[in-house]
Amino acid sequence: MGKVTGFLEFQRVKETYEAPLKRVKNWKEFVHTLTDTEAKQQGARCMDCGIPFCTSGCPVNNIIPDWNDLVYQQNWRSALDVLHSTNNFPEFTGRVCPAPCEAACTLNINNDAVGIKSIEHAIIDKGWQQGWVIPQPPARKTGKKVAVVGSGPAGLACAQQLARAGHSVTVFEKSNRIGGLLRYGIPDFKLEKSHIDRRLAQMEAEGVEFCPSTYVGAAEHAEDGLNTRTPESLQAEFDAVVLTGGAENPRDLPVPGRELRGIHYAMDFLRQQNKACNGDRVSKQITAKDKHVIVIGGGDTGSDCVGTSNRHGAASVTQFELMSKLPETEDKALTWPYWPAKLRSSSSHEEGCERDWAVATKSFEGKNGKVEKLIAIRVEWFKDKATGQMKMREVEGSQFELPADLVLLAMGFVSPVKNVLDAFGVDLDGRGNARANTDDYVTNVEKVFAAGDMRRGQSLVVWAIREGRQCARSVDEFLMGESTLPR
Repeated sequence: MGKVTGFLEFQRVKETYEAPLKRVKNWKEFVHTLTDTEAKQQGARCMDCGIPFCTSGCPVNNIIPDWNDLVYQQNWRSALDVLHSTNNFPEFTGRVCPAPCEAACTLNINNDAVGIKSIEHAIIDKGWQQGWVIPQPPARKTGKKVAVVGSGPAGLACAQQLARAGHSVTVFEKSNRIGGLLRYGIPDFKLEKSHIDRRLAQMEAEGVEFCPSTYVGAAEHAEDGLNTRTPESLQAEFDAVVLTGGAENPRDLPVPGRELRGIHYAMDFLRQQNKACNGDRVSKQITAKDKHVIVIGGGDTGSDCVGTSNRHGAASVTQFELMSKLPETEDKALTWPYWPAKLRSSSSHEEGCERDWAVATKSFEGKNGKVEKLIAIRVEWFKDKATGQMKMREVEGSQFELPADLVLLAMGFVSPVKNVLDAFGVDLDGRGNARANTDDYVTNVEKVFAAGDMRRGQSLVVWAIREGRQCARSVDEFLMGESTLPR
């Protein structure tokens, strides 16, 4: 514990942002990392609890009190080592993680939590600046070969762990660039892709081979222009196969008028913009410029659509959420140390957005096949006395309409791509995900494993990293009979 009275002496200091009117003019990150002094004071606020709830609240179980103390002592190199011991990619989580660790912080009971995420961000950025993040190739090779299908955070974490254990790892990705959700699902203003590229360079130096533009599955489902690898060919060539694709099937909105032009899935909209920022060729890009944009869905994907629309120069942006508006402050005595249900506003909302809650879309209307308006109605939620479940009913006389030139459906994702799982013959759970537990991540198919969103469904980057790391240990045990990789 760096400073016994630190939590009494120092207040939480937040990372600062570029002004909204300035940052919406470009696609660059706009968060300013804490200075050394600010990070030192944040580290001093950590109470080094006997039971560090922050560690259990973190999906990768970051050893947070230790690196808080090391930052307080300004021992940045050791802090980086501790951080990397549990997290392969803290530059990703330090930027896009919602920080469940901070909700679990003991100081959060009656005060502002320690700025854990901002300290993590500062540690890894300093590590890169100082040249401390270097390849860690294995001392020896095992002769075993592993195929990882999908290059999102789960696949990359799994691949890096297995390569460091001495296995020959090949990562297959259907897109023309490696990164999965990190590259194509998260806007550049939240995560510039140079962070991905330098990790890929590190992993290549550690022996990982990347095969982009490669479809893995039955040949009849392959897309034009892609290389194709069948499950049979992977199972014959590799000693183990790990499926780490994303939950890519978006939830649809089957209401009258859904077929009109101008209504798109959120990820189609975001993916095109990310490709444009990457310098890839994009034909007929969906644009929000000078349009009245309505985003349906109140989560992170919807927020990313808001920020992207503002940068396009939208005439207006409105975001709807089906659920009721949450309180701005949680009942900490009731929810701590668990993730609280409370209203959260993102940096994108600060840039300009009308938000509304408990709204259901009834239909879309337009002319000449193009959407022009959205018809909605207000709803209320109540507990059904018979079942105890929450149910929804429309509020009589509350129907209204809004102009809509572009509608973005950001209502979450229901399952991974079924064609891939079917091609391998992997059993599915009730939600259409690959059936595998978190003890060994083994599927019903011999030497085929599954981790990340493909196994657990739509989730956070930090959960994907956790599953990728844990799955890597299981694969290592399967191949070698034992493993020294951490879970």
